[in-house]
Amino acid sequence: MVSYKEIRASNALLNDATTPRVAVFAGGTSGIGQLTVRALVSTGASVRIHLIGRKSSEERSRIFIQELNAINPKAEIIWVEGEISLLSETKRVCEIIKSKESRIDLLFLTTGYAPFGARNETAEGIEITQSLIYYSRILFIQHLLPLLRLSEAPKIVSVQGGGMERTTVDLEDMDLKKPGNFGLVNTHVQYVAMLSTTMEKLAAENQGVTFIHSCPGWVNTGNVNRGLDASLTIKSWLVWLFLEPLIGLFSFSDEESGQRYLFQSTSAAFGGRGVPWKGKAGVNSQMKTGEDGLFLVTSKCDTTPNAKVMPVLREKAQGKVWEHTQKVLGPYL
Repeated sequence: MVSYKEIRASNALLNDATTPRVAVFAGGTSGIGQLTVRALVSTGASVRIHLIGRKSSEERSRIFIQELNAINPKAEIIWVEGEISLLSETKRVCEIIKSKESRIDLLFLTTGYAPFGARNETAEGIEITQSLIYYSRILFIQHLLPLLRLSEAPKIVSVQGGGMERTTVDLEDMDLKKPGNFGLVNTHVQYVAMLSTTMEKLAAENQGVTFIHSCPGWVNTGNVNRGLDASLTIKSWLVWLFLEPLIGLFSFSDEESGQRYLFQSTSAAFGGRGVPWKGKAGVNSQMKTGEDGLFLVTSKCDTTPNAKVMPVLREKAQGKVWEHTQKVLGPYL
């Protein structure tokens, strides 16, 4: 475990020279993304942040941006409206960002929520949580990698379930459309495995870019309710009675969560680039220390290669998942 004291000490070294100067946050209008934006701005460094959100979140995001400007007048926060559960909208947002920037230092991805109810597809025919957790994130990465490669210390941080991969990914029904396949547990197993195996492939092909798939642990973001259908009275009651109190009891504080993700976004502990780190170096998913690759980071900021699972996914799933993913994303690349 990386102690909170060590994390605060590392983050205290951030300044104009060591802070990501240009960052893109998809999912930064709430939850972990918003907490990390606040932590980044609170360093006092000169930063420019593209904050992406839905039309419905624009008003509260405007208030949030005003708060950030008061905290750090040197920070430039650019609001980018987009319904990024739609891949066409994700592409449009990426094109806007690419037209404004010559490089990107940090891409931070937190979109998504737990699907407690039945399948709910977007207008493009993709189940909405899979689009947010997987397809949209990979599309962001593929579009913005050329600008990330121009940074001196580029990082991609995707927050979902790094280190929790299982070998039971369904390669015959990757979008979980068959009757009985879609559900809370199945979707988590499927999307986490697909995300890690695809990010690992992209990391291998983009030496010099640090890829992190992180597990947030217990964080009280409020997103636990987002996937609940209004008709699911019993599930809503159970979440309110049991799950929300548990999250409140065991979760990190907002402050600590933001600081931990700022650390992941800036420390040389992962891949060797960023704020100098004298502690134990992170081990990537191919069990190599101090090298590029994909880092599976636990809620305590440790790394795990998930050594019993990742080699199996690499051998048996990676090619098929990539082929399927490119077929889905092809029209939007």
